Amino acid sequence: MTDLEKTTIQAKNVLQRFDLQGKVAVVVGGSRGLGQAMALGLASAGADVCVVAWGPEGLQETAEAIASFGRNGKNLPIDATSEQKVEAMTKQLMEWYGKVDILVNSQGTVHLEDAEEFSTAQWNTVLDVNLKSLFFTCKHVGRIMLQQGKGKIINISSVRGFQGRAKDLAYAPSKGAVNQLTKSLAIEWGPKGINVNGIAPVFTKTAISEPVLKDETILNWVLGRIPMKRLGQLEDLFGPVIFLASEASNFVNGHILPVDGGWLSA
Repeated sequence: MTDLEKTTIQAKNVLQRFDLQGKVAVVVGGSRGLGQAMALGLASAGADVCVVAWGPEGLQETAEAIASFGRNGKNLPIDATSEQKVEAMTKQLMEWYGKVDILVNSQGTVHLEDAEEFSTAQWNTVLDVNLKSLFFTCKHVGRIMLQQGKGKIINISSVRGFQGRAKDLAYAPSKGAVNQLTKSLAIEWGPKGINVNGIAPVFTKTAISEPVLKDETILNWVLGRIPMKRLGQLEDLFGPVIFLASEASNFVNGHILPVDGGWLSA
């Protein structure tokens, strides 16, 4: 068979590589906003999905929405900043599904304050939620994937992982660390069949960002900074997360994919 013949056969089946039928995904921070949207996108592509968050609000509703796609939707109220609770989460996932193919880390919080007044307690909270919990979930779900010999990990970063911002003494550093942790894991686990990548959204229209973006000055600054002249929408994350979770991205590893309308290029 010639190279052309082989490639032609592969190209005819290219859309099958995006199919997540038979895959099991866990989305931490999946009860609202970006995580909820990505959980639904993964379910639409065929995956069974368990959504995890620190509290029960929104979890059951999200699991029911996942089930509406004909998928096995589950939910777990877990504080991922506790390593003991993350270990319990992985045990429950194995009892329910027997495997984990995809891990999406979308948990996050932010606090803005003048540097000289920045609360140490708030700094610790942001780093715990945005970074420490991600380390715990990667570590313990990663153990399952190492036993399986394959898996996809997708860590949600931000354009702030590449840029600083005034009054942002914790969120931006935490997302920069997420980027480096993603790359370090990709180097270590890539040879063992696990792809570790990230997604870096820009300002996206969610219930969390809405109060900030109600300020017309801030909104105009944001829109002026984005070459595509609009905010991110939740559906803008469907394609990137499905791609990175699927067989279509098998040779993509250690990459942080901006979903930013060109923000980082401007």
